[in-house]
Amino acid sequence: MAFAKTIKIFLIDGDPNGRMSCELSNWTGKAYKIPRIKIKDCSDRSDLNTTGVYLLFGKNEEGKDLVYIGEAENVLVRLNQHLSSKDFWKETIVFISKDENLNKAHIKYLENRLHDIATRTNRYAIENGCTPTLSSISESDRAEMEEFIENIKLMVNTLGHKVFEDKRELSTSRKDKELLYIKSSRGCDAIAEQTSEGFLVLKGSKIADSVTPSISNSIKEYRLELINKNLIIDYEFKEDYIFSSPSYAATIVMGRSANGLTEWKTIDGRILKSLESNQ
Repeated sequence: MAFAKTIKIFLIDGDPNGRMSCELSNWTGKAYKIPRIKIKDCSDRSDLNTTGVYLLFGKNEEGKDLVYIGEAENVLVRLNQHLSSKDFWKETIVFISKDENLNKAHIKYLENRLHDIATRTNRYAIENGCTPTLSSISESDRAEMEEFIENIKLMVNTLGHKVFEDKRELSTSRKDKELLYIKSSRGCDAIAEQTSEGFLVLKGSKIADSVTPSISNSIKEYRLELINKNLIIDYEFKEDYIFSSPSYAATIVMGRSANGLTEWKTIDGRILKSLESNQ
């Protein structure tokens, strides 16, 4: 069960595109979101000269989201080093402890766990050259760090990056969420879910093995792009994939023009349109 939260965001430079510090109610952690071009201005933030974990965010030449996950005993010094050693990133989110209670073992644990979560969610390409080492800490410290991680995930998502967020929401969200299905001609057999980001077609869903002559060239090209990126292999989705709308998802899956509000149905035959209108 999720509880309501209060997040306090302070615009350090009075600029929404500048540096900001973020604090969560009843949490000893603190986050900074800092544009790359503002790192040199952070000498006025004495608490950045301490132990913490950080994320570097950017994109590659194809527009793919990239993240580097790191730790440091002096975060500001490490970020200044990254200005000359890594050129892909445009901003960083840093996490420190307000009570200075994070030690080297803690941040190594956090680094490893965050790397593991980012790998599992598979939203961003990870720039780390190798998997960070998992430090050995006590059972009580692990419990504290796992709670710290949950707050990091919340803060990172709030600050605009879903690197740690599962694409699927069904298991943890409202009870009115239901799986939706399309089973049609030419091998089409897909399962989907509505999410806050868009319309999610689930891994293992099968698309039609051909398209109709009347389908638009843009749909043909997009299906081919998904195949070329190995997101679809042998007409089957190899990972969960988010579409902008139910109709676009249905069209790609069925290989023909489709109205997603009527094509997607629950296991008991109710169409998506009726779910959204509570009929």
